[in-house]
Amino acid sequence: VQVPFTVKEVNNAINSFTEEDNFTSLRNKLLIELLYSTGIRRIELINLKERDINLIDKTIKVLGKRNKERYVPLLASVIQLLKSYQEEKNKISVKSEYLFITSKGNKIYETLVYRIINSYFSRVSEKVKKSPHILRHSFATHLLNEGADLNSVKELLGHSSLASTQVYTHNSLDAIKKVYNQAHPKSVKKR
Repeated sequence: VQVPFTVKEVNNAINSFTEEDNFTSLRNKLLIELLYSTGIRRIELINLKERDINLIDKTIKVLGKRNKERYVPLLASVIQLLKSYQEEKNKISVKSEYLFITSKGNKIYETLVYRIINSYFSRVSEKVKKSPHILRHSFATHLLNEGADLNSVKELLGHSSLASTQVYTHNSLDAIKKVYNQAHPKSVKKR
C-alpha cells in the first residue's frame, strides 16, 4: 500500500527550503511544488517544455500517456516560483526548450527527480517510500479529502478511466464517511 504524505509533511518539505534564490534551490522547490500542486507524473514533469507554460491562462499543457494532452491549472504561488526559477535559469545562459534542467543545462532525468523528492521528504517524513509517485498520490488524496469530485481528479491526473482514479479513494474513506454522516438526512450528526 502506498501511503500518501500528509499535508503537514508536504508543507514542511516545501518550507524546508532556505531563502536561497540560487538555481538549484529554486529548481528543486519548483519541482516539488509542481508535482504536488498539479499531480503530474515524473515523466510528464521531465518532458515539460517552456512553451507548455501559459502564464496568462495560468495553466500548463501536459503530454500524458499515449500522447494524450491535458491542461492543468497552476496556483498563484507556483507561478511566482516559476518566474523566479526562470530568471535564475536564464542566468545559466544555456538555451533549453525543457523547463527543468541540470546546472549544466541538460534536461533533468528520472533518478535526479527521485533523489530530489527523497532528499527533501527524508527530512520531514518517516514514511518508507518517498517518491514522485507518492506526491502524485498525495495530490489526489488531499483533493478528494477536501471534497473534490472523482471525475475532476480523474481529469487532472490524466486517467482514461475512473477505475484508475478510484485507487486513491481508499485513503479518503474517512473523509467520505464524515461527509456522509454530516449530509445524510437519517444520519445522527456528530455534535
